[in-house]
Amino acid sequence: MNLPLFPPTDDPGPSFSNLLHRLRGGPSQFPVDDPATITHGTTIVALRYAEGVVMAGDRRATAGSTIAHRNMEKVYPADRHSGVAIAGAAGPAMEMVKLFQLQLEHYEKVEGAVLSLEGKANQLSGMIRANMAMAFQGLIVVPIFAGYDLRRHRGRIFTYDVTGGRYEEGDYHADGSGGRDARTTVKLGWKEGLDLDAAVELAIQSLYEAAEEDSATGGPDPVRGIYPVIATIAEDGFTRVPESEVAARFGALIDRRTNRGMHP
Repeated sequence: MNLPLFPPTDDPGPSFSNLLHRLRGGPSQFPVDDPATITHGTTIVALRYAEGVVMAGDRRATAGSTIAHRNMEKVYPADRHSGVAIAGAAGPAMEMVKLFQLQLEHYEKVEGAVLSLEGKANQLSGMIRANMAMAFQGLIVVPIFAGYDLRRHRGRIFTYDVTGGRYEEGDYHADGSGGRDARTTVKLGWKEGLDLDAAVELAIQSLYEAAEEDSATGGPDPVRGIYPVIATIAEDGFTRVPESEVAARFGALIDRRTNRGMHP
């Protein structure tokens, strides 16, 4: 296989998405007969804490009113110091995450430097904008991007609309079908300077409350051993919270709710 060659005046540069666009000849498009048959990811959450950012996502994917998948991953590392959580049409969202990861790696190899956190957020904005044709067919992707800014030494959160509009959230955000309920829970519990333990606990509580109110959001499933994905991003990088710890925290939350119900 020969590598593609471009003249100096027509070089796609460090952008992997531009390179792929050139080789493909245009963005992928898929005819959609019935949007209700498309698999969708649902609720995702991100919130700042004293040393970085916590990201979380439930595991349920739906197709219309049915459960399409119970074990979907919605929180991914973008690179060492950033992560992306996905909501919306599952297929295009997962493809976008893979392209985004490749884009950041490609840029670093071509330029010999890591892109700034804002630069990464802008790259993802362009990918969402390139998905506009598919969004008009019902294949909407709405991610949350977050990371640890090595220049400012703090966690930062970026959200998007379907046109690729990029917005920075100061403290927290939640999206997807259960996003409103999750966001309300975080709003009531968030405060400046949260430590890691409290931030993870608040993320878990927000997904639990969203699952209570939204049928498309999956709660903890002890029978199948399926629990939401929780990850932290701090100066030492992206770290996924072990599933055993997440399960123990959900178990403790359920016990507290049960005891509260027994002893009002």
